[in-house]
Amino acid sequence: MSTALLLDQARILIIDDEPANLKLLDKMLASQGYQQRILIQDARDVLARYLEARPDLILLDINMPHLDGYQVMEQLRDLDDPLAPPIVVLTAQHGRDYLLKALSAGARDFIGKPFDRVELLMRVRNLLDAQLGHRMLYQQKEVLDEMVRLRTQELERTRLKIVQCLGRAAEYRDNETGNHIIRVSQVSALLAKKLGWSDAYSELMLHASPMHDLGKIGIPDHVLLKPGKFEPEERQIINTHTTIGAALLDDDDSALLRLSREIALSHHEKWDGSGYPNGLAGEAIPQSGRIVAVADVFDALTSSRPYKNPWTIDNAIAFVRDNAGSHFDPAVVACFLAHLPEILAINHQHPE
Repeated sequence: MSTALLLDQARILIIDDEPANLKLLDKMLASQGYQQRILIQDARDVLARYLEARPDLILLDINMPHLDGYQVMEQLRDLDDPLAPPIVVLTAQHGRDYLLKALSAGARDFIGKPFDRVELLMRVRNLLDAQLGHRMLYQQKEVLDEMVRLRTQELERTRLKIVQCLGRAAEYRDNETGNHIIRVSQVSALLAKKLGWSDAYSELMLHASPMHDLGKIGIPDHVLLKPGKFEPEERQIINTHTTIGAALLDDDDSALLRLSREIALSHHEKWDGSGYPNGLAGEAIPQSGRIVAVADVFDALTSSRPYKNPWTIDNAIAFVRDNAGSHFDPAVVACFLAHLPEILAINHQHPE
């Protein structure tokens, strides 16, 4: 579409309480091919018509009953429209203070009364040219912003897929099942939401918590896959999976990887400070780690492993309850107990 055609289709709002002035302005603009001319005699109608028409230029009288031009400009300014059109004040006043007041209120230009036809049409054309350029830049920015948003979404999906693949890799190295990872992630996200996390961060928890044991990738098979009890030196080796996982997930740019790293490093810390790797206690442990600790231990207790039979649900619940304030954050345990039906429903949906 040509620039001339776009200008001809520009929407021009003409506001004047004098019917003769409206008629004159309408005739002048029509003679130049401007097809969308909106005439308003009562200033109280301006706001509604503006929102309906979204004009590209406003010709505004100052001295009007009900609402003067300054009040109209104040109403329009309050809309905070990113594509606000230029306002040309129609005035018979030419005093400096008068004109400065109009400029301060939002006017872009002036046209004196009585109107000079050539001057008026040139000013209208120039301002519409500038507004058209502004509109095209704004629309181009919207297109670019949308392209960036879609590309960012694509990158996030790719990053999430990679993280999920890493989680699956950790499963294959251990005796844990894929359903264990699903249950822990869904219970962790549920607890996070119930503890006041936003929807967005609860969603991050859903995708980050499966990374809690990623560091087991770096644990030797003779330790990781040992069916019996660990010797003290073997326990020290297995405990390093927290720091290995944190190192693998070290990324300051991704909220998902930052949360995954935080969980991998802190989910074996204990409320009383007896956990590992850093012996953190109480609220010094990130809440994400405190949440996953409860979800992970409960699910591990109730799951079958080559080296143990599953605990009953009641015994596992009792263990979590009894270790509130020692192993687990009491607030997380209270939330866990308050929402047991939902947690057990997750278990039933994803059985061993």
